Amino acid sequence: MATETPPPSKTPNQLPPTEEFVAVQESAEFVELRGSYRGFAFPLTVAFIVWYLLYVLLSNYAGDFMGTKLFGNINVALALGLAQFLTTFLIAWWYARHAATTFDPKAEAIKSRMEDGA
Repeated sequence: MATETPPPSKTPNQLPPTEEFVAVQESAEFVELRGSYRGFAFPLTVAFIVWYLLYVLLSNYAGDFMGTKLFGNINVALALGLAQFLTTFLIAWWYARHAATTFDPKAEAIKSRMEDGA
């Protein structure tokens, strides 16, 4: 009993051909999305790394300053250390909010067009 295999069809889990990925990657819309992402993420990352390294350098080389009491048992080192945690959470919140309103809709539009084969 011979069975014929049906012609290949594009299923939801099947990836588009490489040419489609390259075409989307070179499209103005994708280039703009990538540029807006880099314009947001890279400066924020550099700023946080500089802030973190400033804390480390102050801890190593400015012990007298870091030991300055602000009030009670709270000194500059503790205040800046806690500020590191605060800025980490603020950056994560800001990125998530920005991504949800700016990057995600554009990325979803590109993804939908690729999945529809347009």
